Amino acid sequence: MNEFKRTATIVDTSRRHALKALGLSTIALAAPGLLRSGPALAIPADIAMKVIPRTGETVPAVGMGTHMTFDIKPGKPREHLREVMKIFYDGGGRVIDTSPLYGLAEVTIGDYATALGITRDLFLADKIWVTGEWLGDDSHAQRQFQRSKERLWRDQIDLMQVHSLVNARTVIRAMREWKEDGQIRYLGATHHLPSYFHLMAPWVEKGALDFVQVRYSLATRLAEERILPAALDTGTAVMVNMPFEKARLFQIVKGRPLPDFAGEIGAETWAQFFLKWIISHPAVTCAIPATTKPKHQADNIGALKGPLPDKEMRSRMLKHMETIPEFDKVAKMPAYPGKTFDGVVKRGPRSPGKRK
Repeated sequence: MNEFKRTATIVDTSRRHALKALGLSTIALAAPGLLRSGPALAIPADIAMKVIPRTGETVPAVGMGTHMTFDIKPGKPREHLREVMKIFYDGGGRVIDTSPLYGLAEVTIGDYATALGITRDLFLADKIWVTGEWLGDDSHAQRQFQRSKERLWRDQIDLMQVHSLVNARTVIRAMREWKEDGQIRYLGATHHLPSYFHLMAPWVEKGALDFVQVRYSLATRLAEERILPAALDTGTAVMVNMPFEKARLFQIVKGRPLPDFAGEIGAETWAQFFLKWIISHPAVTCAIPATTKPKHQADNIGALKGPLPDKEMRSRMLKHMETIPEFDKVAKMPAYPGKTFDGVVKRGPRSPGKRK
């Protein structure tokens, strides 16, 4: 892992500054010698970086998710994802989030990171999704962890997370041992449903996690009530999933121009507008948008450039969104409008309440 702090401009995320700013209360397979194809590309000095509170390590504030997008059936075209990863890395991105639950996403990441020679330069966040054969059994977690390392071509994973709080007590206990052994550097827990945030919050409030991953966007702000304030209080890093609400935010702004004031924060697209609002929250460490399109990846990573909104600007951005029809109904809209995925994992019903 590179020491990101050496080449980056750090966004001040101290609690005093943060609260004042926002007014918040509390391809293949390469031989070992080819794992590095050349010198690591330095992170641009002018991009938004955030501090991981527990260690002071810094990471770029926009990462990359891989749910649905990096799950490609064997034999199907996937070269576009190599380009997605290259654009992400060249633009300063380093944090990639995945899960064994995402079909072949780990395999795709491992193969292309190796081919690009960037395997050791990435901050890889993975997950565990298992129960066990009996109460407290962690053997399934151990096997899944080993397979993930093999797929990602890494003997150490930067961040391992309990996926959707499944078997959290047993898995977190195992992760603590992995951290002590040096097999992981950070541990955390995730959930994308706000209805589970009341179960997630106590883990953050007691300081049991290095990272917490939650859904947070202009349209879904429940994390502001307990989880984000608790993260500030306990020094817990925050990773944000579903920053675009599974593409539904783009649906309601389709054909609409950006507000004139977007230029004040360097937002040239709606994607950058949405991401800058998220990563400007003082508790947020990194947002992880996912895409299959190289041009969209270039758009996403562009959110690292330019100033981030302050308290007044964040309020102005939210008020503007509230004037757009259907904004208050985003969470109830069908996910991924107009998009299809053909991976190993099949997505659930396309619209709320519709089951087959």
